[in-house]
Amino acid sequence: MVSDVWDRLESLPPVPYPDGMRAAVLAPLYEDDAGDVRVILTVRPDHMNTHAGDVVFPGGMIEEEDDGPVATALREAWEEVGLPAEAVQVLGGLEPVAPGRPSTIIVPVVARVDRPAELVPHDGEVAAILEPRLSELADESRWEERDFHGHALWFFEFPEATLWGATAFMVRELLGYLR
Repeated sequence: MVSDVWDRLESLPPVPYPDGMRAAVLAPLYEDDAGDVRVILTVRPDHMNTHAGDVVFPGGMIEEEDDGPVATALREAWEEVGLPAEAVQVLGGLEPVAPGRPSTIIVPVVARVDRPAELVPHDGEVAAILEPRLSELADESRWEERDFHGHALWFFEFPEATLWGATAFMVRELLGYLR
């Protein structure tokens, strides 16, 4: 089953670099000791100006020194959870997402990672690190479609927080490659 996951993810397209890209996220996947594939997500602290309390992938705004979305995603994953770039094998990209404002294009970068012994959450940017199994996220009974200001959005409840919005869209697109 696990090898099937990695085989299916070989069909991911290359990471896009669209005009107007403002941010990138890393969708880090790893195989745990039990042989399950897990994804690393974070919960944003309640004091954040944007997306407070949301479940998100490690990521953020592109900075001048970043050479494209992969560099941004790697830098942010290091800053937010202590995931070293040398532990990351980029597999491809998902469709860029423009949540809320079309001027903010986010590029999702999917990667297989060698999870370090310890992930270290950034005090100011990460309230918690979540590592659900892909099989949990693939369980359709756990997802709920709700109206959000006239738009149907997907929601997935964790005990710690809710996965929804752009990140839920990205997770569901990723899961589509595994079906």
